[in-house]
Amino acid sequence: MTGNIHHAPAQQSANRRQQILIIGGTSGIGLAVARRYLAQGHQVSVAGRHPHKVPFALREQYPQLQCLQLDIRDAAAVRDCIAIFSGSGLDLLLVSAGMYFNARSQQLTATQCADMIAINVHGVQYAFEAATQQMLRQGRGQLAVIASVAGLLKADPGASVYSATKRQVIQIADTYRRAYAPFGLQVSTIIPGYINTARLRELNGGDASHKPFLLSEDDAAQRITDGIAQRKAIIAFPRRMIWLIRLLNLLPACLLQFRK
Repeated sequence: MTGNIHHAPAQQSANRRQQILIIGGTSGIGLAVARRYLAQGHQVSVAGRHPHKVPFALREQYPQLQCLQLDIRDAAAVRDCIAIFSGSGLDLLLVSAGMYFNARSQQLTATQCADMIAINVHGVQYAFEAATQQMLRQGRGQLAVIASVAGLLKADPGASVYSATKRQVIQIADTYRRAYAPFGLQVSTIIPGYINTARLRELNGGDASHKPFLLSEDDAAQRITDGIAQRKAIIAFPRRMIWLIRLLNLLPACLLQFRK
């Protein structure tokens, strides 16, 4: 039988070594967040399709780092991954896995569309459902997912599939937050702007410095970990980017096609 989750005092929770799983934590923002949690002394597991991407030096520096191979599109594999923590417990699940194709520079194929939906939407649902059941059984836990400011756009002809998937991510997190709030389970939705990741640089010819309000991975990781520690429902940044999105939402959809 599952009951309400009773939270420890903030100071006690902050000092306790936590079990943290980051799906999509083998590179990019997810790995930057993992570094911060490792530096704080937590037990961190990162999962992704290519765990070998995690630098060997980081594994040597932090013996408590566990690297797992996982395809978030596989519901059974996601359940098995979460089940690893049935003994030790899982304090925090962060879903950082995501896929993006630039629809302004190439026409999306049916396979690319299917992959974005499978990873960005279905994968989040698989992970949240498995983690929720685990956390309700153990009596504690927190869920977090990285969406995107693109999900705040009401209409984005340049990246409509990606924006739509991230809008769904925001909605999924909101649904879980409302459904499990009575049981004390906290859900944080992370909505970042442009982060200077290797993937973003790759999509921009090796240099993403022209992107508005660009943040470093370390800056983003600090904002994310601070927001999660404060148990914020919405962690959206940078503020100027959020205001820009609100402005774009006031424009007619036909004008957005000229946005670069």
